[in-house]
Amino acid sequence: MWQRLSFRTQLFLPLGLSFLAALAMGGVLLQTFATGQLADENEPGRRSTRTVAIALNSTLSASDNPRKMLDAFVHSLGNSSDIQFRSVEAGPAPILKDGLRGVHGVPQWFVDLIAIPDMDAASPVLIDGKRVGDIVFMPDMSADLFEKWIGFLALAGLVVVLMAITGAIAYAFAGSAVRPLRHLGDGLTRMRRGDYTMPIPVGGPPEIRQSCEEANALAATLAQLSQDNRDLLHRLVSLQDDERRDLARELHDELGPLLFSIRAGTIALSEASTPVGYLDNSAQEVMRSVEALQQTNRRILDRLRPLYIEELGLETSVQTLLQNFRRQAPHIGLTANVDPDLNGIDGPLAQTVYRVIQEALTNVLRHAGARSAHVQATIADEALTLEISDDGGGFPADNVFGRGLTGMHERARALSGSLSLLRADDRTYVRCRLPVATMRDEP
Repeated sequence: MWQRLSFRTQLFLPLGLSFLAALAMGGVLLQTFATGQLADENEPGRRSTRTVAIALNSTLSASDNPRKMLDAFVHSLGNSSDIQFRSVEAGPAPILKDGLRGVHGVPQWFVDLIAIPDMDAASPVLIDGKRVGDIVFMPDMSADLFEKWIGFLALAGLVVVLMAITGAIAYAFAGSAVRPLRHLGDGLTRMRRGDYTMPIPVGGPPEIRQSCEEANALAATLAQLSQDNRDLLHRLVSLQDDERRDLARELHDELGPLLFSIRAGTIALSEASTPVGYLDNSAQEVMRSVEALQQTNRRILDRLRPLYIEELGLETSVQTLLQNFRRQAPHIGLTANVDPDLNGIDGPLAQTVYRVIQEALTNVLRHAGARSAHVQATIADEALTLEISDDGGGFPADNVFGRGLTGMHERARALSGSLSLLRADDRTYVRCRLPVATMRDEP
């Protein structure tokens, strides 16, 4: 549970408990030493009481009228004196602590907290050897208790002031320590998400400043590594495109003429020879095989490198791709929303857009078992967004990209973009986001 508390709570709680403990300790010390202090302060009065009793008994024993002498002595004491005469008929002297109830300005709990010493010294008064009363010491301790109460209030006020000052200092210190830690945590979160552009503000104690500087250095290193990785992927994609272009050129320049020559020779041979049943059938079989090979060659060329992107533009090429899909899969209802501004994109970005749409539609055709699909390609806020969705069976639970989508993911990363695959509302979505401004600025 302690680990769940905030840093300020972990800091303030021990401080508050320590001040409360100090206040409680002050109360214990006050209770411990107040009793002895009160007894010492009133000890002279107790000795005076015994002295007065001895002198009074001597005077009464020598007096002719001791009763009259005693009355005169009692009258001289008055009601304000701490030394009082209490006759035998009045009963025992009251307990001193009971007389302290209702002391002005002092709460009763504080009076009960202090252990009042037993100070009522009683000395017997004798007339003709007979005890007629006692000289008792009944001090008025209201002033002493009020003094102790003021001291306790001063101690409590000092503790409260120290607690407030220490709390303010601790709050400021906690703020100066927590704020850089929060900045550090936010920065590490951005780094975990792949954002290395915003540096972490350096502040706080030296240890935290050092951690922020190290985190910024790590972010710079990761940013450089990420850029190097993108550059490497970009070069790999460029090499792949070059290889595809070379292979497509060889297929187009070498295999295409050969197939055309075979077809032309077969037609010439068929026309020059006398029609014979099995020869005519063989010539037709060769013609069908050549036509199939030519169609296969065109499909391979189209997948290797859609040469007409540079000639017709990306938007027109995508529309042609969609038309070919509708012819291949008439049972799938394909709708599309393609931004005409795609014709302004060329180079690796155009190749990547075409490949992503092509690969996603190929997966829909081969694996999804879908009845409908939708393609959306738009440009907004200097970013190109692709979304290909279908109502098919979806992807495996572990969401592992196949070889085709893995290649498209690498292409997107090489262009500082992203590609994701998700399932929502019984539909499968392939979403790709690519920056446009940086690619337009490239030579």
